[in-house]
Amino acid sequence: MNEVYEFLKKCDVYYLATIDGDRPRVRPFGTVDLYKNSLYIQTGKIKDVSKQMHANPNVEISGMANGEWIRVRAKAVEDDDREARVHMLDAYPELKSMYSPDDGNTEVFRLTDVYAEICSFTAPKKVFTF
Repeated sequence: MNEVYEFLKKCDVYYLATIDGDRPRVRPFGTVDLYKNSLYIQTGKIKDVSKQMHANPNVEISGMANGEWIRVRAKAVEDDDREARVHMLDAYPELKSMYSPDDGNTEVFRLTDVYAEICSFTAPKKVFTF
């Protein structure tokens, strides 16, 4: 899990795919946190991405860093724990101008049932499940 977390942090921006009815939706994301031994991402409840993850929690993440890429397949499960929101915002203080843990909009999702691959053209694929 730590290697997946560190890789996503190196990416700065990764791409999160959700399902909107029968159509895929992909957008850039930048938040990833390690909290209570789980990976988390963050968004706002008013956004379409939030609505899509609530309707269908199956997500996929892809990103690149230093000539390698990562694919992460997981379920995004909302965690309504205030401390999880605080932890995320402390990890990304630049978001505090737009979000706060008690604004009714800030939302964090714990990634479960994770299958991740780190790949490159020059090294064997690394596979992680957690």
